[in-house]
Amino acid sequence: MSEKITPYKNSTLGKKEQVAQMFDTISGNYDNLNRVISFGIDVKWRKKVLKIVSDSKPKTILDIATGTGDLAILMAQSNAEKIIGLDISAGMLEVGRKKIEEKKLSDRIELILGDSESMPFEDNYFDAITVGFGVRNFEHLEKGFAEILRVLKPNGVFVILETSVPDKTPYKQGYRFYTKNILPMIGKLFSKDNSAYGYLSESAAAFPYGEALNNILRKIGFINVVAKPQTFGVATIYSASKK
Repeated sequence: MSEKITPYKNSTLGKKEQVAQMFDTISGNYDNLNRVISFGIDVKWRKKVLKIVSDSKPKTILDIATGTGDLAILMAQSNAEKIIGLDISAGMLEVGRKKIEEKKLSDRIELILGDSESMPFEDNYFDAITVGFGVRNFEHLEKGFAEILRVLKPNGVFVILETSVPDKTPYKQGYRFYTKNILPMIGKLFSKDNSAYGYLSESAAAFPYGEALNNILRKIGFINVVAKPQTFGVATIYSASKK
C-alpha cells in the first residue's frame, strides 16, 4: 500500500526518483519544518534512539535516509568511531554537510549519496543502523530491509523512528484532523511545493505501523523486534537485531 503513495501524482518517474526530487526541493526548509510539525518533540524521540544505539556500544553506525544529518549528528554523542549517513537527495546532503562542518564533526561523520535498496557496503559491516522518518519513503520496503540486514553485523542493532497513527480516542481523531488540515497549511508556509506536504501526510497514514511493521521485520529475518509508541502513538520507535 505504501508503494502506491508518491509525491507527484502525474509524474512518469518512479517513487524513488520522485522522493529524491521532492526532498531536493524542500531541503532548505526541511529542518525548520520538522521542528514546527512535531512541536519540537522529534528532538526527544531522536534522543531515545541515541540511547538505544549507545547502549550497544557501536564502533560503526549507518544512518539511512539521513537527510540533513540530524540523527547522524546526534549519534556523534555515542562513542562510535565512524558514522555514515546515506541519502538519495543531494540537496538534503548538501545542507547536512554544512551542519557537520559547523559542528567540527567531519572527521567522524561522512554523508554519501546512495540508495538504501542497493548500498555500497560489505556484508556484516555496521554495528548499528538507524532510519529516522525514512522507511516510508522506501520504494520497496522488504528489499530495503533485506539490504539493511545484509550490511548489519551479527548481534548488531537496527532502530527505526517513524510516524504512526494513534489508535485511541481522542488522539486518533486529533491526529487525522491535524495531518489532513493543519500539516498541508504549515507546508505551504515553508515551500511552494504543495505536493511534498500532501505526500508526507498521505504516506504516514498509509504506512504499516506497530505489529504490522514488526511482522515485516521478522519476515526479513530480524530478531528481538520491539515497537514502542511515542507521544500517544503519533510516532513509534522500533528496535531489532540480527542473529
